[in-house]
Amino acid sequence: MGGVNHSEFAAFLKSRRDRIRPADVGLPAGPRRRVPGLRREEVAQLAGLSADYYTELERGRGAQPSAQVLTALARALRLNGDERDHLFHLADRPVPPATHGPAAQVQPALLGLLDRLTTTPAQVITDLHQTLVQNELAAALVGRPPAVRGPAASLVYRWFTDPEARGIYPAEDHPHHSRVFVADLQAVAARRGGDSEVRRMVAALRRHSEEFAALWDTHDVALRRTDHKRIVHPSLGVIELDCHALFSEDGHQRLLWFSAPPGTEGAAQLELLSVIGTQDMTAGERSASP
Repeated sequence: MGGVNHSEFAAFLKSRRDRIRPADVGLPAGPRRRVPGLRREEVAQLAGLSADYYTELERGRGAQPSAQVLTALARALRLNGDERDHLFHLADRPVPPATHGPAAQVQPALLGLLDRLTTTPAQVITDLHQTLVQNELAAALVGRPPAVRGPAASLVYRWFTDPEARGIYPAEDHPHHSRVFVADLQAVAARRGGDSEVRRMVAALRRHSEEFAALWDTHDVALRRTDHKRIVHPSLGVIELDCHALFSEDGHQRLLWFSAPPGTEGAAQLELLSVIGTQDMTAGERSASP
């Protein structure tokens, strides 16, 4: 490790900040904007950092930023895979393996839409149901994804191998979700052409779950585009919502968002959720996501 290249790190941050238009991240341009891209405080807000801390980073000062800070900055600045790796190199941090591969980086179009969904739970997942990024309302509704890699990062895998993953839905709904997950995975496997990641997951699931093996052998196929869900929340009880999915052009990622018709109990519960947020630690500790 050679230490942080503070001057290059600062210059790189500024160059990436300058190229982003406010509209790209859902911010108004405003008549008094004097900088070509985002303001420092706007980047800080998008990354969940204090404005003073980000300013110190862009001035080439301060301590070595953590991997979590670098990941947040990469997302806020819309860095592609090579740029994100470069940011980690400049900060003298190991590049996480998760930054590689077609599904590791949230596609800009989906991320831009997610940033605009501030009043409804929303998140971006891969076609194997690995959560890539979520807003705070989604974290409050379904919990944050577990800090794991490999097959266990997929909700489909956990659904059939970890009983706790099913706690997010009422028990009577489990057979429905099992069928939907498997039919969706069949479609994804065909679309991917049976690549090694899918083959390994299917083989592992067949070994560990008789339920999965039986459903897989039905050969039912259906991408999960929309669904009516009943989600068990530790504070608000069962919340009935509609889950919608917008697919990326290549099909590798999906933007999910949750809604309820106005005037329904589900709509009222979503309003309460925006107040409660992630204050209930029990909700934050759940590891499942739909």
